[in-house]
Amino acid sequence: MIASISGTVQKIEANSLVVAVGGVGLRVFVPRTVLENVGGVGRAIGLYTHLQVREDDLSLFGFENEDDLELFTVLLGVQGIGPKVALAILGTLSPELLKSAIMREETAVLQRVPGIGKKTAERIMFQLRDKLDLGGAAATMPLVSDIDADVIDVLTGLGFSIIEAQSALQHVPREVRAMDERVQAALQYLDQTGQR
Repeated sequence: MIASISGTVQKIEANSLVVAVGGVGLRVFVPRTVLENVGGVGRAIGLYTHLQVREDDLSLFGFENEDDLELFTVLLGVQGIGPKVALAILGTLSPELLKSAIMREETAVLQRVPGIGKKTAERIMFQLRDKLDLGGAAATMPLVSDIDADVIDVLTGLGFSIIEAQSALQHVPREVRAMDERVQAALQYLDQTGQR
């Protein structure tokens, strides 16, 4: 089992990186958040990895931290969830938001992940409820309203990552209720933090 790799980014692809490790280029499939944070070809990178062995294929999946790796392996245990969908979930939702959605049974949050419909979202929630440590998830992550979900869509459409959009929304005062005002306030926060 390959538990982790450290090397240099040789190539950035649509859903993977080629990482040069000891003279060998390893293709590592990664969530979108890793691709957004990689910084470019030639950069040093360290990833926690999961090796999937199939009869005709060896695939390596990489994550920035052990929590994401653990969540990935838990997601693979859900019936009907393969590595591509698990990566899409981790690239779209922060672990905190995923846990909060499961705890509050908010299937709409999971349905924002490409490839996940209502039935799959319900199955994920049912199967993960007892497998994830949900302690404190509700307290640390506010419920995502439909308006906030639309604001996240607007911000990601402007090129911000889902994590940046969620972080910006946490800094928008609750009394700001209209969608356009929430978008404006989130953009101001992102401007102030230098993320735009």
